Amino acid sequence: MTETSKASVTFIEITEETAGQRLDNFLLRHLKGVPKSHVYRIVRAGEVRVNKGRADVTRKLEAGDVVRVPPVRVAEKPDNAPALAASGQVELPILFEDDALIAINKPSGVAVHGGSGLSFGVIELLRAQRPQAKFLELVHRLDRDTSGILLVAKKRSALVKLHEMLRDNHQIDKRYLALVQGVWPEPRSHVKFKLLKYETPDGERRVKKSADGLTSHTVVNRRQTFADASLLECELKTGRTHQIRVHLAESGHPILGDDKYGDPAINRLLPRAGLRRLFLHAWRLTLIHPLSGDKLQLEAPLAKELQTYLDTLN
Repeated sequence: MTETSKASVTFIEITEETAGQRLDNFLLRHLKGVPKSHVYRIVRAGEVRVNKGRADVTRKLEAGDVVRVPPVRVAEKPDNAPALAASGQVELPILFEDDALIAINKPSGVAVHGGSGLSFGVIELLRAQRPQAKFLELVHRLDRDTSGILLVAKKRSALVKLHEMLRDNHQIDKRYLALVQGVWPEPRSHVKFKLLKYETPDGERRVKKSADGLTSHTVVNRRQTFADASLLECELKTGRTHQIRVHLAESGHPILGDDKYGDPAINRLLPRAGLRRLFLHAWRLTLIHPLSGDKLQLEAPLAKELQTYLDTLN
């Protein structure tokens, strides 16, 4: 991607590496901190041009296209990601890396991206740590309180291929470990509910079981049982928001430490016993490498606080 400026207007030539993006996504990436509504407004007004002509926000950019980006002034939130990255206060352990992708063992409590009152997330921290990187984009997401394997693409070609693989649920095997309330009855079971996203009156995003929702499927394997808890391996067959959390709660066995779908009375007792977070961890990811075609099996060990709590149960 090459840039030239003329009278505060920027002209950006799209390269093979950045081709394939929608115009709106390209602008949001380039104009950091600019509200989405404003990006749409300048496109509709014709201030953004592609090859000197008007373009719709849904236009897919091709290599060789020249995008005219007008000067945009915005009051951005203070970006403390560089300082945090430099100080090492937030660690992003790398499980695997090559020219195409990075696998991170995301800590609990860190969002995957900034927003909703947060000025930084994993992707902002990673970009701050690697200012020379030409391309770093999230392949998928994890809930803020969920730890474990998170993939980041270093090439657009890898990102496009991985998104295709994610749409076909048989191409990527995703396994999570969850500690739930009570004894799960079956060694292996299939949980299938239709899930519907909604917002609470205070604007919080939630998901519920509903006939109007989207089909979802989780395979639950019972790994270990305790007096009043079970360690489960959850295999995602679909990738709905909060899928595992809602499936287990609706089955009568909420995840310990789940402040959205769990048992408040039980959760209040957990910190005294040593568990101060959601016990959900993206443990293993098996896939074919998007560019080389080699088989990859990535594993993230349980966070120390989760393993310590399990040891107390034993």
